[in-house]
Amino acid sequence: MSSDAQVPKPASAPRSRMLEGVILGAGLALALSNYVYTQNGSVSLDGANVGHGGNEARARPAKTTNHDELPEPPGSHQYASKEEVQQAIEELRKALPGEDAIMTDLDTLTTYGHSDNSYHPTSPHSVVVRPQSTEDVVKIVNIARQYRVPIVPYSGATSLEGHFSGYPSGDICIDMSGMDKIIEIHEGDGDVVVQAGVPWEELNRTLKDKGIPLFFPLDPGPGATIGGMIGTGCSGTNAVRYGTAKGEWFLNITAVLPNGKVIKTRRRARKSSAGFDLTKIFIGAEGTLGIVTEATLRLAPVVPTRVAMAQFPDIQHAVSAVQEILNSPNGPHLQCIELLDDKMMAAINTAGEVSRKLPISDTLFFKIQGSEDAIGATAAAVRETTAKHGSTRFEFAQTDEEAEELWESRKYALISTIGSEPGARCWTTDVCVPPSKLPQLVSETKKDLADNNLRSTIVGHVGDGNFHALILFKDDKELHAVSDAVHRLVRRAIRMDGTCTGEHGVGVGKKEYLVEELGADTVELMKTIKRAIDPLNIMNPSKLYPDTDDKSKSTTTGH
Repeated sequence: MSSDAQVPKPASAPRSRMLEGVILGAGLALALSNYVYTQNGSVSLDGANVGHGGNEARARPAKTTNHDELPEPPGSHQYASKEEVQQAIEELRKALPGEDAIMTDLDTLTTYGHSDNSYHPTSPHSVVVRPQSTEDVVKIVNIARQYRVPIVPYSGATSLEGHFSGYPSGDICIDMSGMDKIIEIHEGDGDVVVQAGVPWEELNRTLKDKGIPLFFPLDPGPGATIGGMIGTGCSGTNAVRYGTAKGEWFLNITAVLPNGKVIKTRRRARKSSAGFDLTKIFIGAEGTLGIVTEATLRLAPVVPTRVAMAQFPDIQHAVSAVQEILNSPNGPHLQCIELLDDKMMAAINTAGEVSRKLPISDTLFFKIQGSEDAIGATAAAVRETTAKHGSTRFEFAQTDEEAEELWESRKYALISTIGSEPGARCWTTDVCVPPSKLPQLVSETKKDLADNNLRSTIVGHVGDGNFHALILFKDDKELHAVSDAVHRLVRRAIRMDGTCTGEHGVGVGKKEYLVEELGADTVELMKTIKRAIDPLNIMNPSKLYPDTDDKSKSTTTGH
């Protein structure tokens, strides 16, 4: 597939301002180069040498003269050799002697480097290490830096874009799932301190069991953990009301940097003007800047909620109703607006996961929250607006039990898609566009999938312009066609001033689009930060940042 999409070029800046930018950019590059390396090649992030444990003669500074390249070594010889990886594993055994702290059996290494839900290149790890504390992570990072062994973080394993695949020359996989303690709950302040391996669902269950009327509102896929949610900049169905990870839900984080130092990005105050927000630098960084070990999360009050459903003759009518509803005076009472297309409703009925079958039609599901009066008024307004946009059916749950039953159809979307066709696999991808562009995007995508005889369902967080295509395939030929369709979908979204990923993150699967979406200079700034913090490029290399040839691929090469 070739793309004729071109990202609009920004208007030319005055010559004096352009010259000023060149001078500032050159100064920053020189400063970072001096900041990162001392004269003997040892890494220094604060002026003090951090040696390489007897490997100083082998240590090489990453390239800093060519700022079009991230300092990823051109060959594995600049990372640890196979022998050195084995030496590092022995050092890890000494540093973390506990039972099952170090795992090297092939089945485990392969499982940890692979995802059944990702169709990007994968590789087994060299060793899986299971820390229990920040101090354990510091030990692992120091050994990795000493031997120049890449580190790949892992926890809930719900990623879809190859974030936790192994590095081919050898790596250390840090399984953070054992760091799953809820450290402190501050009910009066509305926040909680947790380790990075805590699953968000478990956190909310704990709060409910303790009778605390608060919850953590970010709700990505089942099984996701706090560390992974930070790494990918997650969101979920609640984004209409509560936003995403890049809002103020993470008050601070504790992270282990590539030089082995431990930092805390902020205090626990709800807001701060003390410098720029270092917490945000780690949100969406996908483990490439350091390992998050703890976080303070802001909580929200539990609010009474009801569920409603509206069905439509086609998807354009369904999506066109959304913005009018959100922009109405009752919009603030909408917690979720979810789209399930007719194919998805059919898949749900076929899979038999839900308690009752619903008519097969393009459908919007709503969660409405607030007082009883607010919920009633909002439900009436939603019914009126959806009817104006051609709704053929409206159903409002009067009780919690009815709401749970109605919401089941949305909850089982992915598993129902997979279960609707025995023997099939499912590629799930997501994009996001300005909400006003969503009807066109969804319509064009459904036509593209139908024209190419691809079996797909669509589910979307349509209140914020984000939707997922779940595309089935059974063999390599179909997989190739699915891959092509995904690329077309991404470029279609970027042409509409959207993004290649609304909430899944970049990983391996989406990094080739970043230059096209963000611009070369923005991507270079991201790489500059990466070089400054991780000059040896040991933190999850090959993820997030585009390869050097992606600049041309993203604008001129088809799929």
